[in-house]
Amino acid sequence: MEQTNKWKYNGVRVVSASEFDMNTPQTPGMIRSAAITTKLGGAEKIWAGTVTIKPDAKTGAHHHGPVESIIYVVKGKARMRWGEQLEFVAEASEGEFIYVPPFVPHQEINASKDQPLSCVLCRSGQDPVVVNLNIPNAEEPERVFWVDNIHPSPKNI
Repeated sequence: MEQTNKWKYNGVRVVSASEFDMNTPQTPGMIRSAAITTKLGGAEKIWAGTVTIKPDAKTGAHHHGPVESIIYVVKGKARMRWGEQLEFVAEASEGEFIYVPPFVPHQEINASKDQPLSCVLCRSGQDPVVVNLNIPNAEEPERVFWVDNIHPSPKNI
């Protein structure tokens, strides 16, 4: 009986949207809400939350220090720019994931002119590292396509 009860308050936790924490570092152009943190969900090694970007809007350039980030596009179309001058660009649609390695300068853009971009964001650490950058943007970013055995040919963006 004791073994079963130990998981009652140390097992699964559900964090409802009304409990999300807006008191997390922000980047101009987006709204971040923390959902799974040590405080909210008991997580020790990961952070998760939501991101919303208004139609036809973009964030400022930033990076997340030593933290890896994964973005899942729930609704809309995300255009990502990255690099020292945001010289590379790729897009992700609903149901697709984006991986951002540590220290990579990047910018999220809502590719839709009339619908919000909604994403779920997960990070490999609890530290809310957001380093906002003031860097010049490349005039014509280079489109980058992931090509491998699963993605044999580029998609038009």
